[in-house]
Amino acid sequence: MAKCEKCGKSTVFGHNRSFSNRATNRTFRPNLQRVLVMEKGRKVRLVLCAKCIRTMGKTE
Repeated sequence: MAKCEKCGKSTVFGHNRSFSNRATNRTFRPNLQRVLVMEKGRKVRLVLCAKCIRTMGKTE
């Protein structure tokens, strides 16, 4: 299953709710992207969610 390598965010399951309040299954998928990151002086390719990518940009 796809998972963010920094925060561990992954797919979560829930329900779609119609106007009549009937529940059907659905999935909530994180916005995962492959990015090149400098880690200990080396370029490393990681799978990160968009929130982690934004946070890393703010701390640099």
